Amino acid sequence: MCILTFFKPGVPVDVDALAAGAVANPHGHGYAVVAEDHIRTGHDLDPAQVITEFTDLRAKYPHTPALFHSRWATHGQITIDNCHPFAVGGDERTVLAHNGILPALVQPRPGDLRSDTRIAAEDFLPAQPFGPPDSWVGRSGLEQWLRSDKMVLLTVDPAYRHRAYVFNEHRGHYSDTGVWYSNTSYQSLLYRHPDDDGYCYGCGEYDPELFGPHCSYCGFCAECFHTFPHCECPAAPGVERYADLEEYLAA
Repeated sequence: MCILTFFKPGVPVDVDALAAGAVANPHGHGYAVVAEDHIRTGHDLDPAQVITEFTDLRAKYPHTPALFHSRWATHGQITIDNCHPFAVGGDERTVLAHNGILPALVQPRPGDLRSDTRIAAEDFLPAQPFGPPDSWVGRSGLEQWLRSDKMVLLTVDPAYRHRAYVFNEHRGHYSDTGVWYSNTSYQSLLYRHPDDDGYCYGCGEYDPELFGPHCSYCGFCAECFHTFPHCECPAAPGVERYADLEEYLAA
């Protein structure tokens, strides 16, 4: 699943939304903020620490683009090294984060512990195989390759025309405050109470004939926050544990 959040210059941070997205996507977190002539990044498996760092840094640079990412692991180990964003080709002037599952071309081979996004950032996309993102051909080629996935790129490299790019932007949505989200996985804990039967805590769909804890639309388990068939019940804690976002951040 993952959730990718993008902030245009001047758009404020919604801490509750970041925390809710981190609960639904618990496998690592990271951020990037354009800070004048360079990019500041942070990564950790502890969401409370990363959200605090990001919020403090965003307060110092409120008029530049920024991104935040919470990971749902599909490929690669659950480690800090696989937390988004990633430097493109090792050049820290340009970073990217992604939501979705990339094509088999960049999925890890046996023994490769990297995620698909990390492989794409390190090995595939630096050569701009679709052309420069500032060109129509380059941008449309990358978006077609991503299919329904979304990607955000931040850069201070003068070779780029802009400092921020949101690929497949139309597949996400903007909140009332101007924050762009790649999906709605953050909304369930913000707008649903744990006793609201029938709503999926992962995708937010309503299923009045919900059978057990698993969503019939996406397979998300409301007991352990994993998607079928990776359910970890019954040992995992229930949804109620994370109903209070302030308590979650303080934990």
